[in-house]
Amino acid sequence: MQVKERVAALVGELRAQDEAARALRLFAAMTLAPVGLLLAGLVAGGVVAWAAPVFISLIIWTLDRFAARAAPHVPGADEFPAADGLSVVLAALHLALLALMVWALAGGVALSAGAKVALFLGTALWIGQVSNSNAHELIHRQDRALRALGVAVYASIGYGHHASAHRHVHHRFVATWDDPNTARRGEPFYAFLARAWPGEFVAGHRMETTLRARLRGRRGLHPYVAYLAGAALAAVLALALGGLAGGAVWVGLAGYAQLQHLLSDYVQHYGLERARLPGGRLEPAGPQHSWDAGHWASSALMLNAPRHADHHAHPGRAYPALTLPPDGMRLPYSLPFMAMLALVPPLWFRVMDRRLPPAPARPARL
Repeated sequence: MQVKERVAALVGELRAQDEAARALRLFAAMTLAPVGLLLAGLVAGGVVAWAAPVFISLIIWTLDRFAARAAPHVPGADEFPAADGLSVVLAALHLALLALMVWALAGGVALSAGAKVALFLGTALWIGQVSNSNAHELIHRQDRALRALGVAVYASIGYGHHASAHRHVHHRFVATWDDPNTARRGEPFYAFLARAWPGEFVAGHRMETTLRARLRGRRGLHPYVAYLAGAALAAVLALALGGLAGGAVWVGLAGYAQLQHLLSDYVQHYGLERARLPGGRLEPAGPQHSWDAGHWASSALMLNAPRHADHHAHPGRAYPALTLPPDGMRLPYSLPFMAMLALVPPLWFRVMDRRLPPAPARPARL
């Protein structure tokens, strides 16, 4: 009987490993394909330059809409180091691709105006949807080197402070008015944008300073010094690669990527609030406080970032293992499509406000 049990356990383990390998191949294919298309567009120019933005937008939307299949999910994925391996590869590609595209678009490669626009859009979309998601994964890792790599990706687009604001502020105060990155009911995206970017910069700095004051024996520079130094280094490198034109390209790519990240934040928590419990404490954050999306292609492209509620429940869980809670809030369309919809507030409110649950009796202020 023990032999049968051992054989059954071994077969189960092999099946789990095979399932993990298939899922990771899908994540790799979806996240790496645009890089190949961008490089092809850089070499060939012309219409080929449009391949990456078309893939990230139109093809991914088509696969989400018409190709019925399960989104990638691997129970126990934390046991498979290949998930972190892909994240390291994506981070390294981000740093190399950002420098390459700044140089090329600033005049390092002879390209038509149309090809430059296409490559700019494709690069910005890849950074905004893949690199942002990957950096988000890395800053939640226990390994310091992986966390530092995630910070480097964010800092390279002038968004390093998000590493502090997200972990120390957003995860603690999500779905309350004390979280700058939670969009309030009836708040247009543009008002959220003007409030959230400076709000999270200040809130993250305040939290890091408070934490350092509590740990009196802690040594080293304030994290914000590293964030600002990383952004300054990226800007100087852009100027060195392409002069003022290179600096302008870097600012454009960084701004576009940050815009996409804030759109994602806006969509994923719009109008959801945690209630006050008797005694004044907030209810625990749960599936009812995040908007999820189960569309498989965009989930694979964004490393399961649309499975946001499970991430809040298990911040350290690797992306292939994230699940969709059966009782969670669901977006009517994929996360990238809803982000586009958020750019047109009247349409956004028409689609989303009727799906909001009743607001708590009092705003969730701490």
